[in-house]
Amino acid sequence: MTTNKKIEWLLRVGVAGEFAGHGLLAIGGKADWIKWIAQMVNVNDLTATSLLTLVGVSDLIVAAIILIRPMRPVLLWAAAWGFWTALVRPLVGIGWLDFIERAANWAAPLALYYLLKDKRE
Repeated sequence: MTTNKKIEWLLRVGVAGEFAGHGLLAIGGKADWIKWIAQMVNVNDLTATSLLTLVGVSDLIVAAIILIRPMRPVLLWAAAWGFWTALVRPLVGIGWLDFIERAANWAAPLALYYLLKDKRE
């Protein structure tokens, strides 16, 4: 196995693990996330919980795609979504350090995107 293939698989497992973990936490109704959704979009907790469940299912689908057969548009979505969800922390008042701590949430899918883009060119 080449070094690039090893790097690709490490990134695939890492990104899929991140999205699967977050998806399962979302489906489980993580209380902080419900509160943040309610705060950000001005909805009640029941609606926020429903939205969080949809996000969780979406995250699990992204995880499966990236693990089974990564597609570059899905990786771009994962990078954008990872950036947004990291940015939510300072927007709800938690602070910028929590955003910085989550740089891998968007940088890893972006790295895999570029690795696959270079491979196909």
